[in-house]
Amino acid sequence: MPKSKSSENNRPKKATVGMQLLHNPILNKGTAFTDAEREDLKLRGLLPPRVCSQDQQMMRVLENLRRKPTDLEKYIFLVGLQNRNETLFYRTLIDNIEELMPIIYTPTVGKACQKYGHIFRRPRGLYLISEDRGRIDAVLQNWPHDDVSVVVVTDGERILGLGDLGANGMGIPVGKLALYTACAGVDPSHCLPITIDVGTNNEALLEDPLYIGLPQRRIDGSAYVELMDEFMESIRKRYPEALIQFEDFSGTHAFNLLNRYRSSYRMFNDDIQGTAAVTLAGLRSALRISGGALSDQRVLFMGAGAAGIGIGSLLACALEKGGVPKAEALRASWFFDSKGLVVAGRERVRDMQKPFAHKNPEIRDFAEAVRVLKPTAIVGVSGRPSLFTEKVVREMAKLNVRPIIFPLSNPTSQAECTAEEAYGWSEGRAIFASGSPFDPVSHSGKLFQPGQGNNAYIFPGVGLGVVVSGAEKVTDEMFLASAAALSDMVGEAEFAKGMLYPPLGSIREVSKVIAVAVAEEAFSAGVSSADRPDDLADYVERMIYSPDYGPLA
Repeated sequence: MPKSKSSENNRPKKATVGMQLLHNPILNKGTAFTDAEREDLKLRGLLPPRVCSQDQQMMRVLENLRRKPTDLEKYIFLVGLQNRNETLFYRTLIDNIEELMPIIYTPTVGKACQKYGHIFRRPRGLYLISEDRGRIDAVLQNWPHDDVSVVVVTDGERILGLGDLGANGMGIPVGKLALYTACAGVDPSHCLPITIDVGTNNEALLEDPLYIGLPQRRIDGSAYVELMDEFMESIRKRYPEALIQFEDFSGTHAFNLLNRYRSSYRMFNDDIQGTAAVTLAGLRSALRISGGALSDQRVLFMGAGAAGIGIGSLLACALEKGGVPKAEALRASWFFDSKGLVVAGRERVRDMQKPFAHKNPEIRDFAEAVRVLKPTAIVGVSGRPSLFTEKVVREMAKLNVRPIIFPLSNPTSQAECTAEEAYGWSEGRAIFASGSPFDPVSHSGKLFQPGQGNNAYIFPGVGLGVVVSGAEKVTDEMFLASAAALSDMVGEAEFAKGMLYPPLGSIREVSKVIAVAVAEEAFSAGVSSADRPDDLADYVERMIYSPDYGPLA
């Protein structure tokens, strides 16, 4: 991690000059190079004569960006800027986070991943392939940076709600790490995006001549696990202090790998644990509106994969910490999948679902499950759109004065219902949060600002807290601490608009608060070998990267 707020800290100063310097995205300042720098760094004549400030450069970026006709074209434009001038890219992103986060991440990143081979310009990150087994150590040596704090890795098997996109899934770790920098101030040179390409079972990609990954079907079984074992150990050898964040693995692999590595590596799975924390924070906020207690809630999930089970598990953990017996804590969550309600004795209940397979008659209709179970909240993690029907929402509104409705599936096209539907079908009484952004909704003369349960509220702060504390592992208690910290930052002004999370424009401050809470938990639990700083908040503040030009001459 950097030791100051300046982006030039710990960067080479004069190792690169002239045209090479202008082609180095980490060092390049473009037209912001001063007259003295142009002379000293052999840039005289290679740039237009007028020296521009970073603000002027950003004005030019935004003017060109806003002319782009589609969000995908805006994504391509921003990736191009990132490849030319990282400092300007992050200054623009940070200063315009509400406008640009939906472009560089969900929902636009989903479209970008679907078309990744067709819009490919320049490689970012590291690609490991199944044939690299036995030589991952050597491949990792090709990465040019020796100081890596955060690794985000995917195998591309379940990208958002879009399914198996293989090597096209690289857009996810690249986008997540952009948010680590924008939201939590992790220096981009300390971030490593990795795609582990073990093939794809997506027929369209296998037939696409522009697909960038291995044109073969996925490996699985022991060969897959042995490859992942080698990967984890190689990362630890090359970057012993790095945090490893797993993204968009299939549900089975996600849970199996989390359970395999969580006790012995500094790692977590964002789809399981990050989603759980941001959802728990949303529930805590919702109860500040409705006045209920967490221990009184019954949550019915549409979808019983990794994300849903992760939420149910963290909710049970929170309830147990509050004194609720384990069996009762588990019964707060019920799950519904493509075969109906997950209950004890049902055929084909997966291992990760078994703690939540409660005794109850089988129910195959979701609206009927709502009527029978009488949940206080429904949470959509199915990856399938429009499953929260009008009948479902109206039944929830009949059962609850303030029904909690969270269609969390990403991207926006996969949401279980829209914000307009939730508010309209509940007569404006729904407490709503979604995974992807929705526009404000006007109902009965009131304007609602839908809450977005974006994992970006959680994982950058958690990662920063783990890194600054030197925690040897990432615990459930850290995610409980992050959920509490996030919910506590929501004020009455936000609640009045129907928001369950702080404004996106404050996400950098949110991440700092979460980082402090996570680091405090690491020090208190004794899972860090480092000494706790006297002023932890100040220590975190001093770790933050700021994308400001520094002198190179």
